[in-house]
Amino acid sequence: MRAFLRNWLLAFLMPFPLIGILFLPRYFRHWRRFQELSPGVRLSLRNAHPCLGDWVSSTPFDPHYFHQGAWLARKLKQRMPALHVDIGSSVLTMSVISAVTETVFLDYRPLQVRTANLHSVSGSITCLPFADLRLSSLSSLHVIEHIGLGRYGDPIDPDGSAKAAAELVRVLAPGGRLYISAPVGRERVCFNAHRVFHPDTLVDMFRPLVLETFSVVDDAGAVLADLPTSRAADLDYGCGLYVFVRNS
Repeated sequence: MRAFLRNWLLAFLMPFPLIGILFLPRYFRHWRRFQELSPGVRLSLRNAHPCLGDWVSSTPFDPHYFHQGAWLARKLKQRMPALHVDIGSSVLTMSVISAVTETVFLDYRPLQVRTANLHSVSGSITCLPFADLRLSSLSSLHVIEHIGLGRYGDPIDPDGSAKAAAELVRVLAPGGRLYISAPVGRERVCFNAHRVFHPDTLVDMFRPLVLETFSVVDDAGAVLADLPTSRAADLDYGCGLYVFVRNS
């Protein structure tokens, strides 16, 4: 009974609340057609697991997360670091880059999984368990905008993003590279989901690191590579992709 209720409730909540109601007639037409074509198979409501929102003409995806994962993987493939450390990025991205290089993944909510080349540890981005100037390859994608808003169980702190940036700067080694992504455009706090930064705010926040390259996923979901940060200032909710380097 619990699985039955869960399956039917989720059908009307995912991927968008209540939109599944529109697809119920089609669902039951398909049910009847399947039953007609397979009289030896008895379908039952108890075992049903309705998926009502997948009848779309193209595969849906989140442009920020799709493009930032591809961007990081390509950057790491170019440099092939012996060890890469990530702070709180998408676990799906970690599953990919760990196939390329030894990866340490740190998160406030540690990942409970075991797979080759991926080592998960618990920690906070505002108090990283690494020595000063130690890490030569470091990333944190779509993370810094959340720090201090309490969304993921972290303490409320209006300076959370700045403190996280200071920690990332502290641990980056001379000659090392830091890969950062965050929402950019019209600067604001969308409590308690995230912040949106003016693209130059993040450049200032990560000083004395030097901005090596800047790309952006724009409001239409397209990637614009190797731009001046000023090109992203008028966006509403873009995704800035930053590569910072600490000069030796």
